Amino acid sequence: MKKFNSSQVNWGVIGAGSVCEKKSAPAMNKVSDSSVVAVMRRNADKAKDYAERHGIPKWYDDADSLINDEEVNAVYIATPPSSHLELTRKAANAGKPVYVEKPMARNHAECLEMIKICEEAGVPLFVAYYRRTLPNFLKVKRLIEEGEIGEPRYVSITINQAKHPDVLTDVSNWRIDPDVAGGGYFYDLGSHQLDYFDFLFGPIKEVNGIATNQSGQYPAEDIVLGNFSFESGVLGTGNWCYTTSNTSQKDEIVIIGNKGEIRFPCFWGTHVTLKRDGKEDEVFQFEMPENIQFYLIQSIVNELLGKGEECPSTGISAARTNWVMEQMVKNFY
Repeated sequence: MKKFNSSQVNWGVIGAGSVCEKKSAPAMNKVSDSSVVAVMRRNADKAKDYAERHGIPKWYDDADSLINDEEVNAVYIATPPSSHLELTRKAANAGKPVYVEKPMARNHAECLEMIKICEEAGVPLFVAYYRRTLPNFLKVKRLIEEGEIGEPRYVSITINQAKHPDVLTDVSNWRIDPDVAGGGYFYDLGSHQLDYFDFLFGPIKEVNGIATNQSGQYPAEDIVLGNFSFESGVLGTGNWCYTTSNTSQKDEIVIIGNKGEIRFPCFWGTHVTLKRDGKEDEVFQFEMPENIQFYLIQSIVNELLGKGEECPSTGISAARTNWVMEQMVKNFY
């Protein structure tokens, strides 16, 4: 990779929409030696409004103009997945590091192309799987590494969710359009869980699944059942259903070991419960940063500036998650 020849990361944000209001872009102005210097939206009025509200000096309605801004030395792509490949190509060809929202792309082939483009350009590629840096998820990793549940045997995911409000109010919702998102809410939300398992146990080597659409509300899958095995020998299973009743709503990950188990939510809570043979249960509570991507963005800035830290979420790791999801839903598409 080419050396990042600057003492300050000056971000250009492409797609300054809802995810940039609180989750990500504001953190770029809070991390040391980092700031947002320009934002872009196709709607010029919305781009100007975002820039003025967040105190950002420049705004554009054209991605090329932002990418080629000489003051911008790193590009954050916060657009829907269908545009990630082309925007990554443009940013990398301009010699600028790329930080892209998840899922990384619509499919595994696009992910591999993005990796190739960035490698040939000599620029790093990071992906917004920020759970790899949050304190509750790091606690789970430490508990496993410290042997608190013994040898991990298997993991399970259950996500039962009633119909998302966007389905009822926004017929143009890109998250349920496979041509734009690659899949449905499984791609948008389940990717976080599968990427985190990659972080805990390493790559998944075998996977199979079945996906369908039971509700008929949109073209993407709305239920996925999957089984998988890791190179490390741990096994896994997952149930993702986005059309249950409110009564059945559930968000739980369970990791079973030969001496105990760990239970925790992925989305609806920040607690971690540890259960072990012969010991009282322990519940750990955590506070999240105001901007949920803060720690991941901090790791990116520190890596770029050579401060001795590496970002744990790269294009290479994120591509593996796309491959796993693709295997689970291939019967549907």
